Amino acid sequence: MTPVLQSYTHDTWQDGDGPAKPLLDAATGEAVALLPSTGPDPAAMLDHARRKGGPALRALTFTQRAAILKDLSKHLRNHLDEFAELSTRTGATRRDTAVDVDGGIATLAVYAGKAARELPDATVLPDGETEPLGRGGTFAGRHILVPRLGAAVQINAYNFPVWGMLEKFAPAFLAGMPSVVKAAGQTAYLTELVVRRIAESGLLPEGALSLLCAGPAGLLDALSPQDTLSFTGSAATALVLRTHPVVAGRAVPFNAEADSLNCSILGPDVTPGDPEFALFADQLITEMTVKAGQKCTAIRRAFVPAALADAVTEAVVERLGRVVIGHPGHADVSMGPVVSLAQRDEVREAVMRLTADGKILFGDPARVDTVGADPERGAFLSPILLRCDDLEAPSPHEVEAFGPVSTLLPYDDLEAAAAAAARGGGSLAGSIVTADPDGARALVAALAPWHGRLLVLNRDDAGESTGHGVAMPQLVHGGPGRAGGGEELGGLRALHHYLRRTAVQGHPDFLSGLA
Repeated sequence: MTPVLQSYTHDTWQDGDGPAKPLLDAATGEAVALLPSTGPDPAAMLDHARRKGGPALRALTFTQRAAILKDLSKHLRNHLDEFAELSTRTGATRRDTAVDVDGGIATLAVYAGKAARELPDATVLPDGETEPLGRGGTFAGRHILVPRLGAAVQINAYNFPVWGMLEKFAPAFLAGMPSVVKAAGQTAYLTELVVRRIAESGLLPEGALSLLCAGPAGLLDALSPQDTLSFTGSAATALVLRTHPVVAGRAVPFNAEADSLNCSILGPDVTPGDPEFALFADQLITEMTVKAGQKCTAIRRAFVPAALADAVTEAVVERLGRVVIGHPGHADVSMGPVVSLAQRDEVREAVMRLTADGKILFGDPARVDTVGADPERGAFLSPILLRCDDLEAPSPHEVEAFGPVSTLLPYDDLEAAAAAAARGGGSLAGSIVTADPDGARALVAALAPWHGRLLVLNRDDAGESTGHGVAMPQLVHGGPGRAGGGEELGGLRALHHYLRRTAVQGHPDFLSGLA
């Protein structure tokens, strides 16, 4: 019998109601779980988080919260095999699962370690030094950071059902705010399993974590000015959330991380025999195939010097020919399906729009050979490589195929490449692959206003590089414009989203004892 997902609120598992939607295995089409259309009352869920979870967390110091996160990370690592097995049903290979599940758990550990080393054993965080405000030295001011009194609400995307939750939960927990998680429907069963294991650990204070496995009706209406709202997903949905009358009218702090048309630029100094040439091609293949290209940071536009366009095409096509597509649990498979048949169809439609300005060099959107799975029952796609020789053509800079799809764009000079990259309207990540430090510096200066993160990749740092698409917890994740205009992670900077900065004036002795 197909299980019906439950929500976690008031520290108990509760059933939803209404018609249930079947969530299908991405590779086989079999039902994995049923998602109720309505869940427990979101207003009551938020109220419990505020009344129980908030006070319990605020009673702990940063050091105590860090210790709990460390123990939670260890606890979840003991369940990795269980999580990985279920993750396969989302279409994830073990490599894909490492980015989502292993990466999410590692993020908890990173935040626990940084907080233990860098934050005081206190409940109030100082922000800057005390500023003298009087000549006699008896009056001054300083800023402090204190937890907001609401709940940290997160609305997540289907492609990272574990990492997306934990990377938001970790800084909110450290800051002293309880989290209310709205799981993405298509992969909610994996999020639910992880939350079950968290709840069973007994490590978290009462009310510190709630989970809504159902539709979002009523959630936004119940938000207060002391809550925060964090979203990962499409730019269109981010706009709807940002302009919601409650979010806008009550000035609820809102953070969005949206999909974007990320780029990689191969420097004009590179020749086919250079290590950077192979690094560029290999990285592009990785970004097209990890999670079947369903990453908000994946490379959608690959800018190459016009003189190298044919050589790059040949190298990338040869590598794509070695990609094995099929059931993600099969040992020989290097790329699984996208998350659903609907997502497969959406990618196919986007590819057709991209062909208005480009031509397909590799792959057939309508046909794919698979190993260990039926290509029609599963949401399988061939990797698709396109080429567009006109940097002014609109579709590569406007249309995102959220799957294993990328477009090669030849350029004449670095100025033209930088200008074309900016036409994406704001991106989460960009790569500069070159051995020329002067060219790299020029591109960093030109691209930084349009990007949240830039990777400069060459033969000297490739051995330790974490890659184009991996959002590291120590560095900011977000971007301007189309990428959502928000910012997550970035080490302990992330706590500031959940803390309220207040200026306090008084005697210097009193102010020094505040934090």
